[in-house]
Amino acid sequence: MPNQKAAVPGPAAICAFGAGKSSIAMDCAGPTRRLRAPAMPASPSLLFLPGLLCDDRLWRDQLAALRGGMECLVADATQDDSLAAMAARALAAAPPRFGLVALSMGGYLAFEILRQAPGRVDRLALFDTSARPDTPEQARRRRGLIGLTRTGLFKGVTPRLLPQLLHPDNMARPVAAEVTAMAERVGRDAFLRQQAAILGRPDSRPDLPGIRVPTLVAVGEQDVLTPPDHAAEMAAGIPGAVLHRIPGCGHLPPMEAPAATTALLRGWLGR
Repeated sequence: MPNQKAAVPGPAAICAFGAGKSSIAMDCAGPTRRLRAPAMPASPSLLFLPGLLCDDRLWRDQLAALRGGMECLVADATQDDSLAAMAARALAAAPPRFGLVALSMGGYLAFEILRQAPGRVDRLALFDTSARPDTPEQARRRRGLIGLTRTGLFKGVTPRLLPQLLHPDNMARPVAAEVTAMAERVGRDAFLRQQAAILGRPDSRPDLPGIRVPTLVAVGEQDVLTPPDHAAEMAAGIPGAVLHRIPGCGHLPPMEAPAATTALLRGWLGR
């Protein structure tokens, strides 16, 4: 059963409008009264944020399932070498208000969008990502991979890398070839830009208590890149967040378990 964590007080909100039902709150503790207007209703728009070496195929099944009832957009995260620039590009193409659905690198981008335009985000879904920056060892390995790629040794998602992305049961299924093809479409130059953006990301953990929108945090049970303890850390830090662990999945639940991922999103949209 998914765990529902009770909301806890936090610092000034990252997002301008609170989660949950509309209400009017009055603070009479001081000499003046402070009114908070009713929360705005959720927008009918979703902005999907892909991960490293991912394109629209990552969210194909969720887009097909949800597009009938709302506008669904996929951000272009291939053109920029910093999260700040990626976020600015995504915001320029997005509607005035929207929900964010993000995986892996897309989660890092989601936190940057929240920093740049908190009032435009009305809900948040984080899949297989982390609020932490790279450790020194991770940063060293990432720089090494960037160096190898610049010398022409870009291999995309190789059979050696696939076990880090997929659950063992999915290695012999068509999804494995689809992940490899997706990485090839994104290509070397975009990979270099994305790695530079990831390398420069800040620690987003201090921002978590200020996120005050309905938040889903989900992770594949066998994710070895952003493991379940990273998801639990985010869910514990975001007031009212709901945490789900998806069985039979590694790092890519939208492709490995599309029906379960879509069901989680439908439940989140109903909150």
